[in-house]
Amino acid sequence: MSSETLAPPLCLPPQALSSLQRSRQRMAWLLVAPALLVLLAIAGLPLLRTFWMSLSDAQLADLSSRQFVGLANYIGDSGVLSDPEWWGAVRNTLWFALLSVGLETVLGLGIALMLNHPSRLKALLRAAVLVPWAIPTVVSAKMWSWMLHDQFGVINAMLLALGVIGEPLAWTADPDLAFVTIVLVDVWKTTPFMALLILAALQMVPGDCYEAARVDGVPKWSVFLNLTLPLITPAVLVAMIFRTLDALRVFDLIYVMTSNSRTTKSMSVYVREQMID
Repeated sequence: MSSETLAPPLCLPPQALSSLQRSRQRMAWLLVAPALLVLLAIAGLPLLRTFWMSLSDAQLADLSSRQFVGLANYIGDSGVLSDPEWWGAVRNTLWFALLSVGLETVLGLGIALMLNHPSRLKALLRAAVLVPWAIPTVVSAKMWSWMLHDQFGVINAMLLALGVIGEPLAWTADPDLAFVTIVLVDVWKTTPFMALLILAALQMVPGDCYEAARVDGVPKWSVFLNLTLPLITPAVLVAMIFRTLDALRVFDLIYVMTSNSRTTKSMSVYVREQMID
């Protein structure tokens, strides 16, 4: 019987480990530094200049003649924080982000679960689902404006033919319907984005986990709640963060469909009005 001598595990003293970690951190910062400098140049400096310009009475037509006014543009009698329309735009933007991102997450999760199942038409279905997201926002907004027109829009024609409504509805002109209409159009436009990210997360879940659950006789709803959902939660949160940031700066969809409506005015639309109109 032969005996083997096992080599002792390689162990480094704490001082060596900390030195190695510091060396890796320095190398990481050196690799990231060029990207940070570029980001500072193209994003940070314009942001600082914009803030500095906001402390003056500069006009967009002539930026050369300006005087320093401090925080008067923010907290003065005519400052933005004293304008009720600004707070209305903030409220509209927050509600828009909350409703659109929430609906897109739920619908995107459902679509991703359906597309994740094996099917001969899986590739075709995935391509079809991505069509709304591939259409430019301005184009889709104009398309929906025509479809929702109160006189010759196809949506009203279909609802009238089915007897759902008794008279045409002004979807984008009626203050009670305009905000809901904008949210639904945005959900149609960007739900494929959520579905695509969630589908990618679903495909990263190991198949052995589902096989073990099937052998153990675990119900499908329990597999989803206790296996699938926890594993894809990080990807879902990342997708929600991306969509929330995108929803908070919404402009083109609202400006094209309801540019003069106070019930749908977002912060970006408000800023555009103050700068140009």
